Amino acid sequence: MADKTATIKLPDGKTLDFPVMSGSVGPDVVDIRKLYGQSGMFTYDPGFLSTASCSSSITYIDGDAGVLLYRGYPIEQLALHCDFLEVCYLLLNGELPNRKQKEEFVNIVTHHTMVHEQLARLYQGFRRDAHPMAVMVGVVGALSAFYHDALDINNPQHRTISAFRLIAKMPTIVGMSYKYSIGQPFMYPKNDLSYTANFMRMMFAVPAEEYKPNDVLVRAMDRIFILHADHEQNASTSTVRLSGSSGANPYACIAAGIACLWGPAHGGANEACLEMLEEIGDVSKVPEFIKKVKDKNSGVRLMGFGHRVYKNFDPRAKLMRETCHEVLEELGLHNDRLFKLAIELERIALEDEYFISRKLYPNVDFYSGIVQRALGIPVAMFTCIFSLARTVGWIAQWQEMISDPEYKIGRPRQLYKGPTKRDVKPIDKR
Repeated sequence: MADKTATIKLPDGKTLDFPVMSGSVGPDVVDIRKLYGQSGMFTYDPGFLSTASCSSSITYIDGDAGVLLYRGYPIEQLALHCDFLEVCYLLLNGELPNRKQKEEFVNIVTHHTMVHEQLARLYQGFRRDAHPMAVMVGVVGALSAFYHDALDINNPQHRTISAFRLIAKMPTIVGMSYKYSIGQPFMYPKNDLSYTANFMRMMFAVPAEEYKPNDVLVRAMDRIFILHADHEQNASTSTVRLSGSSGANPYACIAAGIACLWGPAHGGANEACLEMLEEIGDVSKVPEFIKKVKDKNSGVRLMGFGHRVYKNFDPRAKLMRETCHEVLEELGLHNDRLFKLAIELERIALEDEYFISRKLYPNVDFYSGIVQRALGIPVAMFTCIFSLARTVGWIAQWQEMISDPEYKIGRPRQLYKGPTKRDVKPIDKR
């Protein structure tokens, strides 16, 4: 029984009391599950701006304070002191692994990285110029046809096996998608490399020569993975949960999440930011561009600034900015035209009252596109990298939902504004 209640007064004067639930941190929520049964009315909340769709203990965001926590740990600490597989373990299990647990976890993931050889042939059914995300949706969705030995979602062991397979095989699938798009042979995983070094080898190595991972670049990619691993109940995560609520297998659910992430308003933001910088072209043109951004009639938007949730500085952006410096320095690109342009754009935006008053601070997408470009990743692959990183968050959220005794198939309501009942006339009288 909740300690607090909220009272709603209906148009007929009747009042109803609903329990107010409190989390460990963050806003309280009004439990309105019985609203329709008691009043015959629904709530109306397009975009779910004020609706908690589930109870979760995985990720917490305080947008006003610029806070992002994975299982209670600040993203800044995780990005500095942990590697991606440690973060994967944390998201899946609730605690960071000790040395023995990490070794066992890494060993299992490492030995699941290969994909069924018949799955590799599936790529040949796609056009070479197909968007890599289109390929990703198809290939990941097809995993259930190759690994149907562990698809009982009510079996905890099956769910764990599926989680390992998805986390382990996603880098291989992304690497194959890239290699197929440029006509190069697939590079199979190597078990003596780390998760992220292995991924970069599958992306950039060729059979003709030995590939030597660069520790600075591998760490940068690993940090990109960590920063994108989970982000609470965003559009793609909600899609995964909604798909999973029907009892769909985990591979189908993750494919649905990838399809949602493909949208330019979600996973395509860093791509849009890079395109904006290319359009500006030169540092000298930044003042003119800023002027256009302030003009509501110009139609020009400042990409990579502001966030649906963060009304303060995106905590991931500072880490990505540091990573950006490290990568460009390592590659001798510190005078890179786009990075210098980005820094100038950031400086002006942070000093200009127009942007300060609107809390338009740089977000993680502002820098991640530049980092990936410096690493040699083409723009079309950016969202695939995002999908790879977010898979662990999706699968952790999916597992949590399946294990929740209160979970039900998702069934949003609506405010109907169409025609009322009418009769069909014979075709010659219409």
